[in-house]
Amino acid sequence: MNASRRSCLMLSQLAPVYLDAIETELRRAVGAGPAHLSEYYAMLAYHLGWQDEQGHPAPASARGKRLRPLLCVLSCAAAGGVWERALPIAAAIELLHNFSLIHDDIQDNSPLRRGRPTVWARWGQAQAINAGDAMFILAHLAPQALLARGVSPADALSTLEDFDHTCLMLTQGQYLDMSFEKREQVSVTEYMAMIEAKTAALIAAATRLGACLARADEKRVESLYGYGRSLGLAFQVQDDLLGIWGDPAVTGKSAASDLEKRKKSLPVVYGLEHSPQFARAYAQTHQPGESVADLAATLEKLGARDYAQQKAHALTTEALAHLEAAAVGGEAGVALRELTDQLLNRHS
Repeated sequence: MNASRRSCLMLSQLAPVYLDAIETELRRAVGAGPAHLSEYYAMLAYHLGWQDEQGHPAPASARGKRLRPLLCVLSCAAAGGVWERALPIAAAIELLHNFSLIHDDIQDNSPLRRGRPTVWARWGQAQAINAGDAMFILAHLAPQALLARGVSPADALSTLEDFDHTCLMLTQGQYLDMSFEKREQVSVTEYMAMIEAKTAALIAAATRLGACLARADEKRVESLYGYGRSLGLAFQVQDDLLGIWGDPAVTGKSAASDLEKRKKSLPVVYGLEHSPQFARAYAQTHQPGESVADLAATLEKLGARDYAQQKAHALTTEALAHLEAAAVGGEAGVALRELTDQLLNRHS
């Protein structure tokens, strides 16, 4: 059996085990609550993909990929640790991610997520804000279980400090993202700083904290952090490319949807820097039924697509180099490499 086939098999064997454990830990962290708070907990269960709109069990696809907690426990195991010890912080990372999604949907006025109405679209903005706040608090309560998993008080305290710094970075990234909406000009340098805080920080925290809870040496911890950071940046740049030039049959959304929303993705900010004419056209609000094909074609002529593809390739190379430097081992190391290959070579 060749190496690629072995790694794919290893991931398919380990991922269900880890994901089931993550889901159990998430349900423990969220809880159910008393009867008079049933709708409160229903909002959380709905957003996390456990319930459908009628309150019945939802299909697993409604939960998303649980990528960040999976990276956390895989990094812990691949760094030589007991992966179960990382479950409380893995759950915290997923709850923090979902807190940000609930609030993002409100701030972006997005009525759908994963093909379902968002929390605010179902329960209103006020209750959705409160549900997001609840998710944030639960994210901070979840790591309290680290001690019961055999993590020392000192290591648990260090983990919580790292986690809190990551929370702050997420809000800083969101601030920058929203502030960009009001500006006609945004530089590539500013954009990369924004996605490092908004997207890459949490993925980097997942891989670093997994390594820390494995009690890995400083070099391996830093290598896994660098891997997560570069992986997060590459992941976002790929999203930017797919949002303009992705195949609708694969991505599940209309081609050039990001242009219709006038999002300032990497190809766009490259275009803004290199063409005043494009900047003027992009400043005009998109009208219903109006084609954005000319905007996409202009970006391609300006070299924005090539630039973003080169940036994604460079970040992919960086991520793989950091992962190699981490010298991860065992079955989890093989699975982590396979997951990395899937994430960095995706089409949706």
